[in-house]
Amino acid sequence: MQLLQELCKVHAPAGNEVALKNYILNYIEANKSTWNTQPEIYHGEGFQDCIVLKFGKPRTTIYAHMDSIGFTVKYGKELVKIGGPVLEEGTILVGEDSQGKIEAELVVIEDENGKKHPEYIFDREIERGTELVYKPNWREDESFVQCCYMDNRLGVWNALEVAKTLENGVIAFSCWEEHGGGSVGYLAKFIYEQWGVTQNLISDITWVTEGVKHGKGVAISMRDSGIPRRSYLNKIIALAQESNIPFQLEVEGAGGSDGNQLQHSPFPMDWLFIGAPEDHVHSANEKVHKKDIEAMVQLYQFLMQKL
Repeated sequence: MQLLQELCKVHAPAGNEVALKNYILNYIEANKSTWNTQPEIYHGEGFQDCIVLKFGKPRTTIYAHMDSIGFTVKYGKELVKIGGPVLEEGTILVGEDSQGKIEAELVVIEDENGKKHPEYIFDREIERGTELVYKPNWREDESFVQCCYMDNRLGVWNALEVAKTLENGVIAFSCWEEHGGGSVGYLAKFIYEQWGVTQNLISDITWVTEGVKHGKGVAISMRDSGIPRRSYLNKIIALAQESNIPFQLEVEGAGGSDGNQLQHSPFPMDWLFIGAPEDHVHSANEKVHKKDIEAMVQLYQFLMQKL
């Protein structure tokens, strides 16, 4: 879990993923010699802060978004949400502006109309436009790992674990997912035009709910705000049953992922969201069961061989 712990520390709110991009590129450079297949690496001009790894003769792409939720400093003590962070009084937020490092406290102010909005407490005014993110507090025991930004550093970690043994496939590390997406459209275009890949898996984290529990396996989402093509969904469920790897079926009417961006793309893309469920979603205390993490990696490895 050391790599996951390090990934959770990297400052990469939506729109400013460059630090995590560089961390991942350095990790790949340091470790790819031990991988079964040496990938072609695409990044830089034309990719903004995204990364594409191509292994062998690809048939399927794994998408993992790099960005996190957080806050942007507005005027005075006001904060504007990046994505949908939970507003919990007393949460510690960290960042940096031209005057130095910042460790501030989140407070929730209610106006005369009963509307709540976030502000910060700090010993000086923070420069407008500064991004603040949750301060990492890693906790681990025999069964669980808990920290901010399991969504989606765990999805990134899963993709890097799969990369170790992947022979044929594409891994795409995307940006902006937490705040509306936008990078997946041009990544899908590149991958489709270069290699004709139309099958996609979304390596992301979902919710613990009344129907999806801790420790019962990785969740295969039958739908959320987007609806994947049923024949592709059925194909993957059949493979998951064949694998004997623990999994749960999820059905939701809200939430979304890079899969929604693929569904809106002008290319014939099939996609499916497969991820471990977490508790305390979009807070500083996201919690995931280790059995579900293990099942996530195993199922992705199996599917990338079979699809």
